[in-house]
Amino acid sequence: MILTIADAISLALKQEMAHDSTVMLMGEDVGVGGGVFRISDGLQKLYGAERVIDTPLAESGIVGTAIGLAMAGMKPICEMQFDGFVYPAFDQIVSHVARMRNRTRGKLTCPLVIRFPYSGGVRALEHHSESPEVYYIHTPGLKVVCPSTPYDAKGLLVAAIRDPDPVIFMEPKKLYRAIKEEVPEEEYTVEIGKARVMIEGSDVTVIGWGAMIPTVLKAQNILAKEGISLEVIDLRTLSPLDTETILESVTKTGRCVIIQEAPRTCGFAAEISALIMEKALFSLQAPVERVTGFDTVMPLLKGEDLYLPNEVRLIDGIRKVMGR
Repeated sequence: MILTIADAISLALKQEMAHDSTVMLMGEDVGVGGGVFRISDGLQKLYGAERVIDTPLAESGIVGTAIGLAMAGMKPICEMQFDGFVYPAFDQIVSHVARMRNRTRGKLTCPLVIRFPYSGGVRALEHHSESPEVYYIHTPGLKVVCPSTPYDAKGLLVAAIRDPDPVIFMEPKKLYRAIKEEVPEEEYTVEIGKARVMIEGSDVTVIGWGAMIPTVLKAQNILAKEGISLEVIDLRTLSPLDTETILESVTKTGRCVIIQEAPRTCGFAAEISALIMEKALFSLQAPVERVTGFDTVMPLLKGEDLYLPNEVRLIDGIRKVMGR
């Protein structure tokens, strides 16, 4: 099947709900309307209003209800319409979802998934275009997943639904229908916690995730013509982080550039950079370079183009670590 990321996520939801009667979807307009991006379109007709639930406009209530359902044996999937709409539920996520296994010393788990579209580049309004991954990565007890391709989107979502612990599932909205590839119709999983080496190279390791991966691939195509060999890593899972793949690659290439859409200060690129400095310092031929968003609120409309990291800025960072 040739699918987009949106199609792949929709298929994963449909198949998992057929596979397991405890799986349920809840969120604003996910039922009759099929979700703001139409990803759940038709699911309520298939599985009924008790398993595909149109909720009130109350994100804290959505997640709070899902906590009780998860502890009682259900596997709720909470859809938040946009990245910035998750914040009203932040107390529930940090204070309860992430702590339930530890609080009960393993007697209870909280197997739920919180899905939301993230990232800019679609000319959206305020609170619709943020990259808040670090809040969740920093919270012990949460797994954080961010696919960049249709194949990974389906496999990682199935793995997240089946995981015994809570998973934050970030979906790059800019890529929902921008990429198509072959996706198996049958059920499969992609391992949570395992990065993917998309392209093997010898000169520079470039690390990205989610919406930034197409930018990395554009830079790789340009620099390959100049004889610069990039090793491209798509993290896929941000927590737990696949440190082994990162360190093996950087040890081989001796150089690393990390790209993230989120603001620079305290971003995930800084954590990865620190990891490399601590574990692979003597393999480095240049300091690790970060190409990031700026420490400002995501601009509206045309200002996005000035904010978002692009292939030009990424290539400048790669040339810098190459000493060119």
